[in-house]
Amino acid sequence: MKLDLSSSKVSRNLSVPQLVEAGLARGEGRLAANGAFAVTTGDRTGRSPKDKYLEDVPAVHDKIWWGNVNMPVTPAQFDEAERIATEYLNGRERLFVSDGYVGADPKHRLGVRTVSELAYHALFVKTLFLRPSAKELAEFAPDWTILNAGKRKLTPAEAEKLGVGKSGVLIVQSLTRKRVVILGSEYAGEMKKSIFYAMNFDMPEVGVFPMHCSANVDQKDPANVALFFGLSGTGKTTLSADPERGLIGDDEHGWSDAGVFNFEGGCYAKCIKLTREGEPMIWDAIRFGSVLENVELDGETRVPDYDSTRLTENTRATYPVEHIPNAVIPSMAGHPKNVVFLTADAFGVLPPVSKLTREQAMYYFINGYTSKLAGTEAGVTEPVPNFSPCFGGPFLPRTPKSYADMLARKIEKHNANVWLLNTGWSGGPYGVGQRFKLAYTRAMVHAILDGELAKASFEADPIFGLQIPKSVNGVPDEVLAPRSTWKDKAAYDAKAKDLAKRFRDNDAKFEMPDAVRKAGPIG
Repeated sequence: MKLDLSSSKVSRNLSVPQLVEAGLARGEGRLAANGAFAVTTGDRTGRSPKDKYLEDVPAVHDKIWWGNVNMPVTPAQFDEAERIATEYLNGRERLFVSDGYVGADPKHRLGVRTVSELAYHALFVKTLFLRPSAKELAEFAPDWTILNAGKRKLTPAEAEKLGVGKSGVLIVQSLTRKRVVILGSEYAGEMKKSIFYAMNFDMPEVGVFPMHCSANVDQKDPANVALFFGLSGTGKTTLSADPERGLIGDDEHGWSDAGVFNFEGGCYAKCIKLTREGEPMIWDAIRFGSVLENVELDGETRVPDYDSTRLTENTRATYPVEHIPNAVIPSMAGHPKNVVFLTADAFGVLPPVSKLTREQAMYYFINGYTSKLAGTEAGVTEPVPNFSPCFGGPFLPRTPKSYADMLARKIEKHNANVWLLNTGWSGGPYGVGQRFKLAYTRAMVHAILDGELAKASFEADPIFGLQIPKSVNGVPDEVLAPRSTWKDKAAYDAKAKDLAKRFRDNDAKFEMPDAVRKAGPIG
């Protein structure tokens, strides 16, 4: 069955005002007082990794990291999923087609066409993908196509025939056909992440290291580039939005022989507890042309209530990168001097900042420890300790070692410093301790980026072996050593040894050189 994209029912590449007008007319959302288009995403307010599948064909089979992240469907099952989505979309009175690019570097750029029944979904991808010129649109030929039939739930019989779960949700992708099919979830983040997954497969084929990271650059020194790796909620967007530095991008990048480039044309920020005082650049970026997901609005004033968790803690805001006043356009820069791994440690035992050796860098990258934060995935209601390889396990079609090897070559060739920055808990685990103050975290980041922290005196943590600075300007010394922040030292020791054992249990799952494995916890 072919998708019917006849001109009578299809709206192609509408402008932002046109998409907002269409969304309002169709009752898809409301305009917030700040001008953003506010929507809700139904019963799915986060990604659905347990409902994500990949077509298994001989051309890619041996390149895939099969398992819980990459679950296979047959070509016939993919055909059936695509048939269901196509039949559903053909039955809609109106469809929206949005064409855009991923990859700010023209040498490594892919075209993406999104077909959806919701104007909001077209606005979302228009916000987050790179926007073609009129000439480029006239000649546009998609490399990838997304069929978003998110309002169409699978029936139990259909799910059984497809060999998938019973949730009614299915996100299925084909790396050879270069197509994505979304059924049963209106959460727009599935579109964004499916294309990041595509880039994670396609880019290594042309020698580009794909990264789940944000990136910025010193406004006065274009050679001072920094990367911030981390899963959702660990601070990638917040820490990359720095008034003293140019923003390259907040989430997904490639590292080529020429340097770093953004995959996207926009930012996707968590906005729970957002304040103008704490994050002024993000606050001001959320305006007309932005999308607010699952953020409650006041019934009369339509002012966003960023403190409300009634719908989810995974409240989100999208905005074009140019809404940040110091954004780098085009979003490209040189090779990074500093690489920062972000973790939100729910155990409360990792130091807030530590300098990594090359072997430690590989160890902590492969393990990718953090905590899943509430709302970022379906069913996660409070922080859960989690190991996510390469700080992006849900988005890796290839083996973690293949990406770790690429990182190792890059940091060695360009002599980059690597740091582990903990944005999680201090003084106790989640529920007992407190989250690190953003002001302290920013002070540590500034010390990294201006080169001062590399000159500091360090001492090794007795359990994790991490090199902890003895002092950081603007941060109390006692905050730097996690054990000193706990009232109950014995409880700290027990919790630290517990986490160390979890690291060792996890690293046993992966192939790594002996020197890298020995760089892990020693307690």
